Amino acid sequence: MKRVILPSLFLSALTCFAVGCGQGASEQSASTDSAAPAETSATDTAPASEIILTSEPAGAKEVIAARESAKDEEEVIVVGRIGGSENPWVDGRAAFSIVDNSLKACSDIPGDGCEKPWDYCCETDKLPGATALVKFVDADGALIKEDARKLLNLKELQTVVVKGKAKRDDSGNLTVYANQVFVRK
Repeated sequence: MKRVILPSLFLSALTCFAVGCGQGASEQSASTDSAAPAETSATDTAPASEIILTSEPAGAKEVIAARESAKDEEEVIVVGRIGGSENPWVDGRAAFSIVDNSLKACSDIPGDGCEKPWDYCCETDKLPGATALVKFVDADGALIKEDARKLLNLKELQTVVVKGKAKRDDSGNLTVYANQVFVRK
């Protein structure tokens, strides 16, 4: 299988989008629209029992549909698979990227031996419009300062349904400031 490398511009934009170009959460929120959920401090821990849902919420939209229809500050329910890059996680934070279920991870392609199938390297032409960033926030809107893999027992390529508020940027990217998640089996 021929591996396609994302253009460096897209990687730079995605990295900046995911981690704020080196800014801390408080610096990033200070430079964004005041209507965004407050990220002035990161919560050290949050009980997973308050975040993890035992039943799937109704009305979930796939990532592509949510990117097309979600309005800023609107309550949304979005479903997708964890992935979209070699490292879809924001280390030390309850944040990660998700990809629309219509895209195929490399592990979904028979005979593909990709070591990191969650990077969706076979779908690079579709990937920019099929991803969303998920940031888990506490009741005050502060980003939870605990790795999502540890806090929520998540791993790459799991399908999750997240519930929270949409935040749009000028480029049409979607971030979900989530407060709840359901993990599909």
